[in-house]
Amino acid sequence: MLSTFIIALREGLEASLIVGILFSYLVKSDQRHLQRALIGGVAGAIGLSLALGGVLTFSSHRLSPRAESAFAGLCSLAAVGFVTWMVFWMKRTARSLRRELESKVGAAVQMGRVAVASAAFFAVAREGLETSLFVYTNFQTVRSSASPLVGLILGLALAIFLGVKIYQSAIKLNLAKFFTFTGVALVIVAAGVLSHGISDLQSLGWLPGATSVAWDISGVLDEKSLIYSFLSGSVGFSAITTWLQLAIWAIYLAVVLIPYLRKKAAVPASA
Repeated sequence: MLSTFIIALREGLEASLIVGILFSYLVKSDQRHLQRALIGGVAGAIGLSLALGGVLTFSSHRLSPRAESAFAGLCSLAAVGFVTWMVFWMKRTARSLRRELESKVGAAVQMGRVAVASAAFFAVAREGLETSLFVYTNFQTVRSSASPLVGLILGLALAIFLGVKIYQSAIKLNLAKFFTFTGVALVIVAAGVLSHGISDLQSLGWLPGATSVAWDISGVLDEKSLIYSFLSGSVGFSAITTWLQLAIWAIYLAVVLIPYLRKKAAVPASA
């Protein structure tokens, strides 16, 4: 529940802010008649994201157990790659995001409704597709559907609420700190997804070390317990963890978090 809540909150707020920026531009430029086209583009992006989630879920359920492990493992690697790229992209472009989006929708306004709908579609679709893939792999990690689904719904609901309030200037949120903290949380969740993906690939014999176990506490900690569910959903903890899983989990966190949290060096003023 916690991991899907973080994913939905982070990605949902990004999408909400993007939509808010696009709407604000149309209002400021007196192009309100194009708002329906913008809504249509956003709706199309949401529909495509839901369709991807449905296809991933349906496809995995139709596969044999071995093929499902391969599918889940490869999807986990892809999801971690996308999420890692996304957190660095947001860190790099956060300050110029409004300017870039307004430039794109401004050019689209000159070409008409279809162009505006397309601009909105592609701006939101990236967030939606990433969310669908990451949420699917996270569901596979937790091996449950009820709690993660609740987290997903709550995260999206809060993201939409915050997005609307920010658009209305009803609340002020330090977005730089928000995206930094949630970025760290997403990286930790991604490390867990990566660890479970490695486990799936080890079970197929595609990666070595399946019998080299760092710990096995399956007989001590009940997988249905609240503690296990929390650890599994937050940091990707598994009762049976191989040394390869543990090593890749730790290496990924170090390689990603150190540069992500490093502050840019100040540029000296010219004489």
